[in-house]
Amino acid sequence: MLVIGVPRESFPGEQRVALIPASVPVLTKVGCEVVVERGAGERAGFPDRAYEEKGAHLVPDRATVFAKAQVIVQVLGIGANPARGREDLPLFRAGQVVVGFLRPLGSPEAIEELARTGVSAFAIEMLPRITRAQAMDALTSMATIAGYKAVLVAANALPKLFPLMMTAAGTLRPAKVFILGAGVAGLQAIATARKLGGVVSAYDIRPAAKEQVLSLGARFVELPLETHDVEDKGGYAKPQDERFYERQRELLSRVVAENDVVITTANVPGRKAPVLLTAEMVAGMAPGSVVVDLAAERGGNCAVTRAGEEVSYHGVRVFGPVNIAGTVPYHASQMYSNNIVAFLLHLFPKGELQFNWEDEITAGTLVAHEGRVVHPAVQQALSASR
Repeated sequence: MLVIGVPRESFPGEQRVALIPASVPVLTKVGCEVVVERGAGERAGFPDRAYEEKGAHLVPDRATVFAKAQVIVQVLGIGANPARGREDLPLFRAGQVVVGFLRPLGSPEAIEELARTGVSAFAIEMLPRITRAQAMDALTSMATIAGYKAVLVAANALPKLFPLMMTAAGTLRPAKVFILGAGVAGLQAIATARKLGGVVSAYDIRPAAKEQVLSLGARFVELPLETHDVEDKGGYAKPQDERFYERQRELLSRVVAENDVVITTANVPGRKAPVLLTAEMVAGMAPGSVVVDLAAERGGNCAVTRAGEEVSYHGVRVFGPVNIAGTVPYHASQMYSNNIVAFLLHLFPKGELQFNWEDEITAGTLVAHEGRVVHPAVQQALSASR
């Protein structure tokens, strides 16, 4: 019987859990056993008794989870958890499987350390963007939550109401919201800001994003820039040279100054986030305006962002939230758990440790196996870091 282990998350302040109680019967139905560290789901709103009622076995500590389980599922594993992730290395054993966010392109050295334990490590963020992988796409799930929460952070900080209001005391003009980057997080931010009544505009270097922005009722900002080769085959924006970004910032300065809220979402996988807002652009916004930088963990899209902090710059409040999806732990855990279950059922359709190495999803997410780093992109990142 395949045993799947769910340890409590060790990232400081992390409230999510990798598997929720409702997912347990799905796995036991295919012959798996689920062991859960006591208290693993409490911070997300899933008490121990809920796991027991669904058929999971509770164990007293983290070490017991690792000792019993052949497969360990985590939200943030080593690489994505620089503060505490390495503490798990002595608990792993050869032949074990680990699945979770591992940040392999940003922390290839951590993946090399993990590989030395002999585990087979699957980085869920490396899923190929294909139709049959959509149910497993945890990156999209967490980006959806991040886009939603970013707007709430901005609305809470802005000294204005978002919607147009016509009252006996006069007319209140709606807040203007500008979204930089119309990927999953950006599109969710657009939808949320619109629901709150804001006047929303958005920009993305990918021409294909225009239709999606317009479909949500926002205005698409078009800039006279060459954009014929800005998107990779996976749908992500390609990194551009500094001359492109300099011209982009120059053209965006006026747009930024006209808005009350700017939410930035631009990330390039495995690279430092591009700077889209200079300090001068922030200073050009009206006092009381708000910037929420969703790329703070990757260096930030705003030059004055400090990860995990709020900065006041010329009267503008700049937020650099870290692990923002983790601040909505109940639904974030629900979405992530569904993604993980779909991935596990793909890897082990009969509840057995049998990998199909020819499969695009399996090969695309496997970053370490039999003592070495095996993913070509991670190998390349590892070489570049030396």
